[in-house]
Amino acid sequence: MTGAAIVLFTDFGPAGPYLGQVEIVLRQLAPSHPVIHLVSNAPCGNPRAAAYILAALRQQFPQDSVFLCVVDPGVGGARKPLVLQADGQTFVGPDNGLLNTVAKHAERRDWFEIVWRPENCSMSFHGRDLFAPVAARLVLGQAADDLKPYHVDIADWPEDLAEIIYFDGYGNAFTGLRYRSELDGRILMVDGRRLEQAGTFSEASVGEPFWYCNSCGLVEIAVNQGHAERQLGLMTGMRVAYE
Repeated sequence: MTGAAIVLFTDFGPAGPYLGQVEIVLRQLAPSHPVIHLVSNAPCGNPRAAAYILAALRQQFPQDSVFLCVVDPGVGGARKPLVLQADGQTFVGPDNGLLNTVAKHAERRDWFEIVWRPENCSMSFHGRDLFAPVAARLVLGQAADDLKPYHVDIADWPEDLAEIIYFDGYGNAFTGLRYRSELDGRILMVDGRRLEQAGTFSEASVGEPFWYCNSCGLVEIAVNQGHAERQLGLMTGMRVAYE
């Protein structure tokens, strides 16, 4: 029987050796567990923005999933390697905010510091040498001695982020705002533009920009048959607001 999945969420990019290097560690240590490449182009070096994408995408996965999360500009520094258990799912990653939104949205959360260390560990590639082995040990139920309780203060961490956080391959702009029904009919402001809501792409005219609730439950900016990032001059970190 196939075991629980290990889900990769990284800013490595689809090219280059890094995804393959992490995956071979997982397949060697936990060969009966599928490895799912969820996101390899998370906002590069931006764990704060990536945290809101991770929290939105986790909803589609079963409770026993183990997420290996690497957006880690402080690798090799003082930040701690952590495990977060949140509502039955497990997340492995750095203590830099990447896991905070998941924890903020969870009904139950438990934090742990990873105290296990491999015999050989590159200071610049904890994703391969530290996080991947721990993820494999977790999915196999072998990590009890690898962890100790830890505290992360998320009291001031915002539940939603009124910014552009990510662009998909079509140039559509994800925001860190979760859709709520009370937003229906309101105007979204971004970079001085006023965007009306559409329920689907086909409700907007060709070339017309609009906002809608995307498949992840986030407010998204798009252009029907166009590329919102290029056409509207959008960038990660731009603030959005409703009139």
